[in-house]
Amino acid sequence: MYLLFGIFLMICVLFLLVQLFRRRRIIRKVRCMDFCNKICLLQKVLHPFGFAYQTQGDIITTTLDAWQRRFGYCALYDNTAVHFHMVFDCEPIYFYYRERTYLIELWKGQYGITVGGEVGVYYTDGIISPDQFAAAHFESVTNQELLSVKIDFYYRGHRLFTCSNRHWWLAGFCLGRYCEPENVTMRVSITCSDQEMLLRFVESMVNLGYAASELSVCELNVSFLYAYPHEKQPRCVHRFAAACSQWKNRIFSRLFRWITMPFTRNLDRLVYLYFFLPHIFRRLLIRKRCRKQKFRRKSRGGVRR
Repeated sequence: MYLLFGIFLMICVLFLLVQLFRRRRIIRKVRCMDFCNKICLLQKVLHPFGFAYQTQGDIITTTLDAWQRRFGYCALYDNTAVHFHMVFDCEPIYFYYRERTYLIELWKGQYGITVGGEVGVYYTDGIISPDQFAAAHFESVTNQELLSVKIDFYYRGHRLFTCSNRHWWLAGFCLGRYCEPENVTMRVSITCSDQEMLLRFVESMVNLGYAASELSVCELNVSFLYAYPHEKQPRCVHRFAAACSQWKNRIFSRLFRWITMPFTRNLDRLVYLYFFLPHIFRRLLIRKRCRKQKFRRKSRGGVRR
């Protein structure tokens, strides 16, 4: 019995020594890598998941061709988010424009081990009544209908990042941080397609509870501060689940910073994890490719029918 325990203990010590040596070797490798090579590697890793690395602000942002685009939006996503470690404030803004019902939604808060904010642009054909909003499914706007969006993201008054683009879903995420949704704010700027869309959108915001003085309008652009939502939040309905998710998010954020302790920049942290935990990344990439192939088969089958 004592012999078995001694052998087990020796194996554990050897394993730790090997991992320590391997960790030091990977740290040296990452530090010696060229900056451009790091970015190329990270972009290659993130792109299948619909994300990209932005050097300005050292953040993760969304790509125009993200796989999430084909699924659009429905209120169920927000209502179940707390069960997937996403605890945020959401602000859906519905308005009618050219015989369609449009939705521009804002999100800000905690997403697993990241802090961030999002702006999504969606639509559904026809005019639907407000009591149907919660059950309706909205499609992502096409490339011809993309809007110019800019996000200035703040944590307790300190700006963490800025991102801007013509997009259907613009987002920015800071890794290894923790926050409560009420501690983060977004300065959002949206350029509408024409005067009619601008008027409809502004009118909807005023009806939602925003004061006209809170909205800054210049030509087709409207900018405003998103600090507190005007609608009841799903995280307030599922308080216990939200509290549990936040407890886990806080622990995992600290764990992420501890594991990547030699580095302070997210670029280096993610490249380091890619080399240190290659099996996890490969499994995720394979799962993503399988999901794409499965979706394509279903789509082709639908066309044949």
